[in-house]
Amino acid sequence: MERQDRVQGALRHMGTAAAAVCVVAVVAFAAALDGYSHLVHPVGLLGARGMPGAIGFNALAFVLPGVVAAVVGVRLRGRIPTTAGMLAGMGCWMLAVSGVAFAAQGLLPLDVNSLDGPISQRHAAAWLLWWVAFIPGAAALAAGLGRQPGWHRFALAQAVLAGGVLVMVVIPVPWWPAPVSQRIALCAWLLAVVLAGRH
Repeated sequence: MERQDRVQGALRHMGTAAAAVCVVAVVAFAAALDGYSHLVHPVGLLGARGMPGAIGFNALAFVLPGVVAAVVGVRLRGRIPTTAGMLAGMGCWMLAVSGVAFAAQGLLPLDVNSLDGPISQRHAAAWLLWWVAFIPGAAALAAGLGRQPGWHRFALAQAVLAGGVLVMVVIPVPWWPAPVSQRIALCAWLLAVVLAGRH
């Protein structure tokens, strides 16, 4: 029983660990690359074909967090109340799909020599699927769990984070460059994964 409790405790923190690895990877690899700017360049450029350390970056910043997010979504499906209904269950699966799409960004890296070419478009498609799956998924979680005892704060947080990602990726923000919006959306998604992992 004690061992099972330790395992469950570790599983509760795997989202936090993966989020931390992702953030540290972005910061560290960006600092090591001359001329790279968080205000100008997308995150995916650090893992683009031909960039130094691209394989390591993709593994740490995309694949690992994405796989963990998928596991978190599947695990959450087994932990939500049975009275939550179909919406909450769909939200869990969409969070898992979002995680798979996030991991796919690392498996389908940009082409540094052709950022608009067909190879780079596969990365862009994975990025699109990532947020397209997450936003309605988080909204479904919020709707399905909002009235469940003990889940109110989680539901509210998911709704707020879904709204934040929606604004960052869909609505142009004139006060800062698009790469900043991308990073804010990424942080919001990582926080959603952390919160889902803790339940």
